[in-house]
Amino acid sequence: MKKQISTDKAPAAIGPYSQGTASSELVFVSGQLPVDPATGIMPDSVEEQTRQSLTNVKSILESAGSGLDKVLKTTVFLKHIEDFAAMNKVYESMFAGTVFPARSAIEVGALPKDALVEVEAIATL
Repeated sequence: MKKQISTDKAPAAIGPYSQGTASSELVFVSGQLPVDPATGIMPDSVEEQTRQSLTNVKSILESAGSGLDKVLKTTVFLKHIEDFAAMNKVYESMFAGTVFPARSAIEVGALPKDALVEVEAIATL
C-alpha cells in the first residue's frame, strides 16, 4: 500500500508530486531543492545548498518514521560538476556515523529556481 509523506518542515510540493511516498518497508523522497521552508529562500553557496537540501530530505524521512541513517540510495543533481568536492564534503558530514548510502551524482543542464544542487533519496522505515 502506498502512503503519501508530507511535512511543513520541508518545502511543499509545487506540482503533481508528493514530498515523499512510503510502502511497508521503503520511503522514496522526491528531489529536494535547497529552499528553507520557513523563509522560502535558497542559500547562495553549493555547500549551504547541499546542507539545506539534505536537511529537507531528513525532515521528510523523519515525518515518515525514518532518518538519514536508514538511507539506502541517493541521487545528487549538480548544476556544475565542478562543485562535486564542495558538495561531497557537506554530504559526508550529514551522513557521518552511518553506513554511507549508495549514490549517483549527475551534472544537469539546469535545476528549478536556478538551484546549484538537488537531492533525492530512498530509505528503509
